[in-house]
Amino acid sequence: MTTGDTYDEMWGRGDDLRPPYEGYKHWLDGEDAKRLRAKRREADELFRLTGITFNVYGRADAEERLIPFDIIPRIISSREWRKLSRGIEQRVRAINAFLHDIYHRQEIIRAGRLPKEMITQNEAFEPKMIGVTPPGGIYTHISGIDLVRTGDDQFYVLEDNARTPSGVSYMLENRETMLHMFPELFLNNRVMPVQGYPRDLHASLAASAPDISGAKPTVAVLTPGIFNSAYYEHAFLADQMGVELVEGHDLRVVDGRVAMRTTQGYQPIDVLYRRVDDAFLDPLNFNPDSQLGVPGIMDVYRAGGITIANAPGTGIADDKAIYSYMPEIVEFYTGERPLLENVPTYRCSEKDALAYVLDNLSELVVKEVHGSGGYGMLIGPTASKKELSEFRKKLTARPGNYIAQPTLSLSTVPIFTNAGLAPRHVDLRPFVLYSPKGVRITPGGLTRVALKKGSLVVNSSQGGGTKDTWVLDD
Repeated sequence: MTTGDTYDEMWGRGDDLRPPYEGYKHWLDGEDAKRLRAKRREADELFRLTGITFNVYGRADAEERLIPFDIIPRIISSREWRKLSRGIEQRVRAINAFLHDIYHRQEIIRAGRLPKEMITQNEAFEPKMIGVTPPGGIYTHISGIDLVRTGDDQFYVLEDNARTPSGVSYMLENRETMLHMFPELFLNNRVMPVQGYPRDLHASLAASAPDISGAKPTVAVLTPGIFNSAYYEHAFLADQMGVELVEGHDLRVVDGRVAMRTTQGYQPIDVLYRRVDDAFLDPLNFNPDSQLGVPGIMDVYRAGGITIANAPGTGIADDKAIYSYMPEIVEFYTGERPLLENVPTYRCSEKDALAYVLDNLSELVVKEVHGSGGYGMLIGPTASKKELSEFRKKLTARPGNYIAQPTLSLSTVPIFTNAGLAPRHVDLRPFVLYSPKGVRITPGGLTRVALKKGSLVVNSSQGGGTKDTWVLDD
């Protein structure tokens, strides 16, 4: 059962089992705890054998770790999913329209709905994309929209991931692991499949190919290499799509096309799913010291000779200060009110907001506007006096580098422990594919779970784990 004011997705706010969990709980009650503990060990071994690891930066040995996997699924009803899907699609379409606008006429600034300096003084804004329209008009081919829940029908968008969203391989491997260990669950519960994601990803990328492409566009995945923290995912997706995994030294510009080295010589690529940041994409146009990119690829891109997914310059949509304007952005480009709410956000660049944040620091969550992975943030209610004092100095020195939000009471989902089920806080990252043929949202996504009791930090780099996410079919 749940305790206090926290909403539990299995038990609501009391002792009454919620309908989405009824079939699963009936099965769970008939299971032996000893068998479940053995299954948990089996899951860890499967992940280890598969090689599902990530690198932890900032450590002396850049150690590789397994992401902990919890065997209790997170279950979402079809009604809930339909609501979420409508809101996610509305938001992704608005973000794409916003990106096209800020790199062209900047109508949202002309209309006074967004301050000009939010764009022109933003380090994620890419001037080399001004006037460039990607093939099919798509900037955000792959998005991850992070959601949190606080009540029975209360969902909020925590942040938007439009640059190079990661984690989809864990969504797929989590499901594969559950299917392997508990096949009977999927016979008795109408769980919508996620296994088609690699096929859908390939189809969506191919549909976004430039006009110069043939009937069967060539797709490749660009990785920074084996030492990147998400290399496993890069290799996994290339393998699942049946396309080449390439590094910068495998590519060159040949006769106005980006081509990859093969045993038959250099062959043109039509679509490059890049997992390399903008700054390292092209040493002739961005960071001249980059060894990870392709010299001249931006010139080919601007000429319409290749699709880069996601488009350069999309990182500005990840910016947490831009996030605070998303309700206005959604309304401006869709003519509709947002179906999914933002978490209330204080922009520390504004004098009154900064004063409020400094006065209430112990009650707020403070984040870097370009931060990710749970790094560079302060969770006021759990921070020490020393941490609060140090962060106060950071805020005062560089207020424009931070936003602040109230501490939400995130929903919990039970995890399996040696002592039985125990509630832990979760978020959800659904994955969205966008091509000229439309928007496709995989039913479910990646549920990240804070494995420490009371913790609100779900990031794997900060000790969080993952769960399989079930969306029940009608």
